[in-house]
Amino acid sequence: MKRRAVRTRLRTTTIFVTMVVAVVVVILCCCIFFFLDRYRTAMVQSARTSSAQAVSQVSNTVENYLSDMEQSMRLVEQSMTESADSRNKLLSAFLRFRPDVVAVTSYSSEGELLDCWSIGHEPKDSILENLSFDYERAAETNAPYLTAPHVESIFEGYYPWVVTMTAPLPSGTEAAWVSLDLSFSSISSYISNVGIGQRGYCFLMDSDGNIVYHPQQQLLYAGLKSEDTVRLASLRDGTYADDTVIYCVASVGDSGWRVVGVSYVDELVNRNVAEMIRLSAVLTVVVLAAALLTSWILSRLLGRPLRGLADAMESFESDADHFTYRPVGGTREVQELSGSFEHMVVRIQQLMSTVREEEVNLRKTELKALQAQINPHFLYNTLDSIAWMCEQGRNADAVNMVHALARLFRISISKGHELIPVAKEIEHAESYLQIQKYRYKNQFTYAFDVDPECLEYLCNKITLQPIIENAINHGLDLMVEEGHIDVQVKQDGGDIVFCVIDNGVGMSGEQIEAVLQRGPSDRTGIGIKNVNDRLKIYFGRQYGLHITSELDEGTCVEIRMPKVREGEYETK
Repeated sequence: MKRRAVRTRLRTTTIFVTMVVAVVVVILCCCIFFFLDRYRTAMVQSARTSSAQAVSQVSNTVENYLSDMEQSMRLVEQSMTESADSRNKLLSAFLRFRPDVVAVTSYSSEGELLDCWSIGHEPKDSILENLSFDYERAAETNAPYLTAPHVESIFEGYYPWVVTMTAPLPSGTEAAWVSLDLSFSSISSYISNVGIGQRGYCFLMDSDGNIVYHPQQQLLYAGLKSEDTVRLASLRDGTYADDTVIYCVASVGDSGWRVVGVSYVDELVNRNVAEMIRLSAVLTVVVLAAALLTSWILSRLLGRPLRGLADAMESFESDADHFTYRPVGGTREVQELSGSFEHMVVRIQQLMSTVREEEVNLRKTELKALQAQINPHFLYNTLDSIAWMCEQGRNADAVNMVHALARLFRISISKGHELIPVAKEIEHAESYLQIQKYRYKNQFTYAFDVDPECLEYLCNKITLQPIIENAINHGLDLMVEEGHIDVQVKQDGGDIVFCVIDNGVGMSGEQIEAVLQRGPSDRTGIGIKNVNDRLKIYFGRQYGLHITSELDEGTCVEIRMPKVREGEYETK
């Protein structure tokens, strides 16, 4: 009992604490998940905005630089219309003022190099290939164009990395095209210095996806790194993010170049999210600790009086008759619950006493009702048989039948006693068999095998007669051959066992169940079910009838009841 009470207390406290903690955990997890999702979305958006700003700055810078070069190209184009001396002076001043311009070159309509202006560098005597001028492209477009970065190859011992801007000259001038070789170092240095995070970078490509400049050019050439420029070239200007990388694409004016910014989500977003997760974990631990402490305090304040009330209920359940309730203190709700339980205890004990008295009266009434049932067909047929014998002049048989009927009813009455000696019950059964033997014209025989030591014990009256009646009506009446009934009375430890055995047609399992469940009727009199119910009501559930039967073999009904002597047993 103590262990059970302790387990109950622990279980109650555990359930309460678990429920509080579970609710807090669920709410906290939902809030943290929602917050982290929103925070990550905000961080991704912030990273996209930061990347777009960096790329926009690079694009604007390159566009401004190219715009400045276009203005310079217009000055060069204007100088080409001047006289040779004026042109040379003007271009020399221009090259000193713009050191980022490596060279100014002019070409004939056939694409031959006519003049080359540069400071401190002499052109080669024999130029194998001029990478700065594409005659076919110039002749095809006949409009200003910008080449991809390449190595300047027209100077002796000087090979700078340049971008060439070429424009056609108006008719009437000696040259057909003029070109500016712009040092790409200024553009590349600015792009290289732009970083988006620790690992992010920007690079230039043209509209066809060819890389113009990449800060990790050597890794690209070595095959250690690659860029999906084909997909990037198909994208419009804007920002694009996937699970790991954020791309930002921006066009550089009308040059055909596009700036691409590359940044990494894990660097810009995941680190901040991971830091926020660590802070959330610390917050979760703190909140859970506070919830555990609060729920434990509440369980102590509310659980102790409730556990006392639960112990009282358990004691009342185990011994309701002798239970005395002591009110439990605590909060107002607990006190009200305690008062209600006290009222319930008093009321239940009163009802139990009333039910117990009514149950005793009901048992007595039930037993008397069962005992009072008489088979009207049996009485009618018996009297009819006596009348028939008198008419036939069988007066002796009629007298014997009347005496048997008188003994039958005398023993049935038994001065109102429920328990009668076994000897009287045997006499009652024998009188019934004598009457039935006259009625059935000696179609069956019977025999009694009674242990003499059993005669002094008491048994329920009218116990054998319903069993014998059932054997005659359902076992022997359907037989062609002569039937036989054996009635045995023997001892079995502390019990008396009656056995009624016939050699009739037998019964199936379903028929046995039906017999044990069938109530009394005009044809069956008291009935086997009522005999079984009487024994269980009077002696307990362990006593009563047990039927075994085989079809075409016969039936054995075993009746078990305790050994009872005169004055040892009273109806409870």
